[in-house]
Parts: sequence; C-alpha cells; structure tokens
Amino acid sequence: MIQRKTIQCTINGKQVENVVDVRASLTDMLRNDYRMTSVKKGCEVGECGACNVIIDGECFNSCIYLAVWADGKQIRTLESLTGPGGELSDIQQAFIDEGAVQCGFCTPGFIMTAIEILETKKLYTRDELRKLLSGHLCRCTGYENIITAVEKTMLQRLEA
Repeated sequence: MIQRKTIQCTINGKQVENVVDVRASLTDMLRNDYRMTSVKKGCEVGECGACNVIIDGECFNSCIYLAVWADGKQIRTLESLTGPGGELSDIQQAFIDEGAVQCGFCTPGFIMTAIEILETKKLYTRDELRKLLSGHLCRCTGYENIITAVEKTMLQRLEA
C-alpha cells in the first residue's frame, strides 16, 4: 500500500501544496509535479550534484532528500535565477563567459552550489572554492572554468 502525505512548501517563491508518496525524492517531485527540469537526475545516490537545490538557504542533493521533508521549506531551483524578462543571473552569465558550460548536464547543480557560496558574501581562495564545489561531477569541462566563473562572480559581487 502506497502511503501519501500532503505537504506545503514554497518553490521559487510560489507557495504550493502537493500530495506525495512518502518514498518519493524531492527530485521526483520537482521534476514530475512542477516541471523543474533544471533539477537533473544523475546518480540518484547523492554523489554527482546534478540535482542540487537550495532549501532554506542551504544546498542539498534533492535525489536523497525525501519530498515529505520539504514540508514547510523554501526551495530554490535554477529557474528562480532568471529575471522577469528572461535575463540570466550574473553567475549564469559568468558560466557562459568563462566557457564553464559544455554539455550542460551538471551546470544547474554547480550554479546552485555557487549561489550558496556567493550568498555567504565571503572572499574564498581558489582552493577553497575548489573544495566547496567538490561535491559535483563534470565529465566535460575539467572544472577550472567553473571555478573561474564562480571566482569572477564572487569578486564582482564583493566589489559592488
């Protein structure tokens, strides 16, 4: 017998209510029920970072976070970063400018982790950024351009 529970949460600023299977992952809920296609299904065991979302200000692998745990939480996906006219955020543009996007599969997760990093408003070294971004797997870019994009955006935000 499938057990279901009604949850209420906020997704990208919009209050929602949903009845979820208690065994369903947050990834499944976001993708299947709300069409948040930036939340990628990669490893499904919390090792690749492709599914990262921000929950109450902290990044989580949504593939190992149960949807029922999202009850009462504020959830942000990559879709929350787009401006009202469809314009990209500074970190998204930095990924493009620095060639940090190739196939793009890992990009949303990297950007959501970058958002968590940037919102601390701290100055990190490249080595610290490398460590903070180490929970992600990318088979295309070699990571250096990703670190450069995050570093560039961090420095621009701190100067502003």
